[in-house]
Amino acid sequence: MVKHPFPPVYDKNSKILILGSFPSVKSREEMFFYGHKQNRFWRVIAEVLEQNLPVTVNEKRNLLIDGGIALWDVIASCEINGSSDTSIKNVEVNDFSKIFSEADIRHVFVNGKTAEKYYNRLILPKTYRNCECLPSTSPANAAWKIDALIECWKAAIKPFL
Repeated sequence: MVKHPFPPVYDKNSKILILGSFPSVKSREEMFFYGHKQNRFWRVIAEVLEQNLPVTVNEKRNLLIDGGIALWDVIASCEINGSSDTSIKNVEVNDFSKIFSEADIRHVFVNGKTAEKYYNRLILPKTYRNCECLPSTSPANAAWKIDALIECWKAAIKPFL
């Protein structure tokens, strides 16, 4: 079993919660979300918030907090081969009660179908909070070009910020 190695990012002013599935090997090494340079998450979020692309972990954290975005992953621990979502087994999910009680989360988004599957199966029955699935920012989701990804995420997220 691999355990999620770092905490969520949020504060009392967070308005939306974005959830990935589980951190990649690179993210686990860097101890922060979306650490793989090919992942388009940070570019998409910077464009949605009309800010410069963050480089350091501190810049990324500040971008989220200043933008009213909470960020975590659905899965707390699992068996996984490398970074492959398709290899995920024996899932234990994170407990979102603290985020929901401390922040004014108006909407939950998931980054891709794997996060959606585990959220709907294991978290929705506990929280009764629906999620909206956005197309994955992973480079494996090559069907979505960056401009289309940015426009889709912007249209979904902006009304809640």
